[in-house]
Amino acid sequence: MDLILWRHADAEEGLVDLNRALTDKGRKQAEKMGFWLSQRLPKDARILVSPARRAQQTAAGLGRTYDTAKSIAPGATAAHLLSAAGWPETPGSVLLVGHQPSLGRLASLLLCGEERDFTIKKGAILWLTNRVRQGEGQVLLKAALNPELL
Repeated sequence: MDLILWRHADAEEGLVDLNRALTDKGRKQAEKMGFWLSQRLPKDARILVSPARRAQQTAAGLGRTYDTAKSIAPGATAAHLLSAAGWPETPGSVLLVGHQPSLGRLASLLLCGEERDFTIKKGAILWLTNRVRQGEGQVLLKAALNPELL
């Protein structure tokens, strides 16, 4: 299974968290990363997006249909994200468009075996995959990329 974690792009500040929109910079980040992902993400990839406006706008940069998943809204735990994605049993690829600190904590758990704070830049992705070698499950980092590098 491939699991791609995409943090929402740069967003406006605001008191109503779910209604915060992307800034001009954020829209550009979402378009850049969305274009990069669209060239690499399998056509049948499952895409799950937080209901927060900024995450929805980020996912729109990909130009594909997606499902809104309340379970990955701001404040979700790493366990919520794992459950939504079906890691590691789900075949194929799953893209989660969500938030910090949830995505970073999930990345830390999968890569280091311990849930800790781990920062993912706004608009950036981590592309992880799992495999079994000599009877032992492994997590591989396939890509880590932020929009400024595109």
